[in-house]
Amino acid sequence: MEPLRIIVGGMVGSFPLGGVAWDYFHYVLALHELGHDVYYHENTNTWPYNPSIREPSSDGVYSANFIRTFFQQHAPALVNKWHYRLLQDKCFGMTKEAFNDVAKTCDVYLNVSGVGILPDNLPPYCRKAFLDTDPGCNQFELQGLLDKEGPSAKRFVQVAKQHDVHLTYAENLYEKDCTLPLAGLNWITTRPTVTLSHWRGAMNTPLPADAAYTTVMTLDLSKEAKRVHYNGVDYGDKRPEFERFIALPQRVPHIPLVLAIGNGLESVQETGWKVIDAHDASLTAESYRSFIAQSAGEWSVAKNIYVASKSGWFSCRTCCYLAAGRPAVVQDTTWSRYIPSGQGLIAFSTLDESSAGLETVHREPDKHRAAAYEVAREYLAPDRVVTPMLEAIAAVRLPSKSI
Repeated sequence: MEPLRIIVGGMVGSFPLGGVAWDYFHYVLALHELGHDVYYHENTNTWPYNPSIREPSSDGVYSANFIRTFFQQHAPALVNKWHYRLLQDKCFGMTKEAFNDVAKTCDVYLNVSGVGILPDNLPPYCRKAFLDTDPGCNQFELQGLLDKEGPSAKRFVQVAKQHDVHLTYAENLYEKDCTLPLAGLNWITTRPTVTLSHWRGAMNTPLPADAAYTTVMTLDLSKEAKRVHYNGVDYGDKRPEFERFIALPQRVPHIPLVLAIGNGLESVQETGWKVIDAHDASLTAESYRSFIAQSAGEWSVAKNIYVASKSGWFSCRTCCYLAAGRPAVVQDTTWSRYIPSGQGLIAFSTLDESSAGLETVHREPDKHRAAAYEVAREYLAPDRVVTPMLEAIAAVRLPSKSI
């Protein structure tokens, strides 16, 4: 494929944390690695969160510095190719005029998570691609099934339907056992990507003797679980799935397990798990990468909505563990139909399968660390994910000139 001019939309400035940065910037890094002329653009029209005070901020300075520092450290060639717009008012990085000049000649606008307001002045031939990273929630919202009101919900639906292409992490979407609605759209299935070069240092980091199997998640057992009802089924967040595996530490007492969670630490500690503050682990892109590098591997559940709907969703966080050569024992959403389970990456659906998977990787850590990296290289690297994704976007017919 010929090099394209591509704008990636995201929400790193809205939530400037390490895990969020890698989720969205992996697409920017991947497209640059593949030889495309790529720019990062953010315009969500929301107040950004400031981790240093753990509150929303009104000036955007922390967010802008976070974005700038990421590119300085991880992609110096892109340090002048980002544009963060705060509440339709302030601009950081590129000037508004400079970014508008880029937008006028853009071939593809990739709206990761669909949170970005489309840039002004995109040409008629630009393919606008909506990338659904939260399958189920987005489809239900597009069908008007979520209990959301107000301008932000209406804007989301409006913006989603302004796109020419709709991509989704629900890789099992068109199989008979997937219960997600299509919301009237022609979805192209895909999965997250990871740039291997940015995790090579983590892969080569020696493990401490007490290295634990870890994950980073949002989980608060003291609050009511969120649910949406569709076709006679209640779909929820991570709580219903985690509760099925609460007894895991007692099943494998000789294998250290640590959860980095954002809220409700005490409520989870009371169940016997060792927990730490996810905020500290994910304060920067470097602290997030270091947290993974110091882990023996990952153990994690998925949102109930991903599991119960048999969506095929795969975690962008798990991609990072695998690229760092850290084996992952993670809950199956039917992703195991598309990415092989067994060596370095093990799917589970029951408590017995979960404990057996941990025992398997714990017995032969070196073997499974090497296999984890191979899974990332063969199934998650940019040439395996982003190139075919761009080809699918390019295949969508537009009334104007093609790319």
